[in-house]
Amino acid sequence: MKPLKPLKPLRELLLVSSISVALVAGGVTTAVAHDRGSHDRGSHDRVSGKTAAAAAEDPRSTHPRGQLVSVDHLRTLSASQIAAELKSDDGGAWDTGAVRYGVDTYRVVYRTVDPSGRPTTASGLVAVPRGGDRHLRTVSFTHGTELFKADVASVSDEVWSQGPALTYASAGFAAVLPDYLGLGLGPGPHPWMDVPSETTASLDMLRAAHSLAPAIGRHLRPDVFATGFSQGASAALGLARALQDDADPRFRLRAVAPVSGAYAFRDAALPSLLAGETDPKAGVIYTALTLVAFNRLHHVYDTPAEVFRKPYARTIEGLLDGTHTGAEVVAATPETLDDLLTPRGRALLARPTGGLAEALRLTDGVCADWTPQVPIRLYYAAGDEQAVTANSEHCHATFRAHGTHAPLTPLGTPAYAGSRHLGSHQAGTAAVVRWFGSLG
Repeated sequence: MKPLKPLKPLRELLLVSSISVALVAGGVTTAVAHDRGSHDRGSHDRVSGKTAAAAAEDPRSTHPRGQLVSVDHLRTLSASQIAAELKSDDGGAWDTGAVRYGVDTYRVVYRTVDPSGRPTTASGLVAVPRGGDRHLRTVSFTHGTELFKADVASVSDEVWSQGPALTYASAGFAAVLPDYLGLGLGPGPHPWMDVPSETTASLDMLRAAHSLAPAIGRHLRPDVFATGFSQGASAALGLARALQDDADPRFRLRAVAPVSGAYAFRDAALPSLLAGETDPKAGVIYTALTLVAFNRLHHVYDTPAEVFRKPYARTIEGLLDGTHTGAEVVAATPETLDDLLTPRGRALLARPTGGLAEALRLTDGVCADWTPQVPIRLYYAAGDEQAVTANSEHCHATFRAHGTHAPLTPLGTPAYAGSRHLGSHQAGTAAVVRWFGSLG
């Protein structure tokens, strides 16, 4: 989670002034105004583990996955403007060594499916360079945990949100950033750390970007480089797994570079939270998210009072619905896990059973359920106070046991607003854009 700052009201952030563009996708003119029609019935397949490719698209669906609903041209920036913006972040300057081109950014709304396979929509950001080759390789970047719907790249104008898109696009890539379900302009609550729906949202975002490209004078080559930070590190691995399994023949996985992920909830992330090895307030919020978000999909508890103490049992589910800012969540949650959890709640996290165990099998499968056939690096920061290094070490060992060389790639001890976890996002972006650029 990023540092907390005063925020504009959600409504104001959603009403971003933009220029709509007309586009032709698959020979059919698509309106760029927001879709006001009803959703058609679509696929009910659920992407999970090895079945990702099979569930990626149902040819019988009348709700075409990845179809564009709307496109808004947000910004045009020169290379010098990008460099200045990246250096202006209050938390710490972003590396500008890869900036070569100006950039155009576009917000897209597209069709996808929810965790049950029902039709829905999601939003995201596409950024493309203004110069260089018009035939672009694509970087899919999946973001870290955001508590507030508007704190994503397609809506927020903060450098923290824009930094990855500007970095990758100004280096000559098409940058594709899904907001995930329930964030940005997406309806409903966000299914946090649900790798299957993160995978479908990311894959369908690639499809939407592929449809947009000709209308803005670009062509997306098959090569896709997958990267992501924190929550997005697992999402990047989920997308990479689906692409390697031929989820869409238009795309070919080229390399994978997750940064500071929680790849091992059962064996690393949850034990570190319970042992007090993470930042206390971050630990409280991540613990609450684990129980509340997973309960929405997997029936972790019958009532909040089973796992949360008073007064939080009454407020915590509504507090984590995406409409409350990070500052509001921090103010309305306790300082310690002992004040948040009942004995039953703590025991459940220590020895997951039932719905929680089911959820963790999906979440922790990102390193266990496949064998990458492309270059992969696991980036991490020493002393990470949110995603402890044991997560990356566990993922590395799991890949190695399957015969995959996935080297642990240290980023040192970077800091952003005093946080090494957040600092690894900046340092990781700088390292990953150089590595991807070197792969040709």
